[in-house]
Amino acid sequence: MTLSYKDVAEILKIIDASDCEELILELEGARMVVRRSTGDGGVSTQTPLQTQPSRAEATAPPTETGSASRPEKESSPSTGEAPTGGAIIRSPMVGTFYRRPAPDQDSFVEKGDRIKVGDPLCLIEVMKLYTTIESTLDGTVEAIMAEDGVLVEFDQPLFSITVD
Repeated sequence: MTLSYKDVAEILKIIDASDCEELILELEGARMVVRRSTGDGGVSTQTPLQTQPSRAEATAPPTETGSASRPEKESSPSTGEAPTGGAIIRSPMVGTFYRRPAPDQDSFVEKGDRIKVGDPLCLIEVMKLYTTIESTLDGTVEAIMAEDGVLVEFDQPLFSITVD
């Protein structure tokens, strides 16, 4: 199946009308990445339709065992400690929480990392669509309150940030 210009235009209209920040679409060797621009609120394509081999294990975010995500498992604090105060970054949607952009890459952030507005913190996957959750403030990661590869609920605390 190939995407026509009309198909791509429809996808962009849907993304523009939604709150979706990022879309990664892979169909039979073609990959399209769409990210919402930071300037005017419109949508722009970053990597339009590149031909590449379709390998789910190469592009799917990691889980602890390297297998498919386990959405039936609820998340729990991965730090084992309650945050002491700081701002809370919450999940904007229900989906699977991933700390790394790909199985072979490091986590976006670790406890104690300094972050700035716009820094990526994690991915949330819903039906094979990955949304990058970015920091909305400057500070230090105090706690990571969701476990990698598990289901998070809407408005569930993900990170505690000590604000500068």
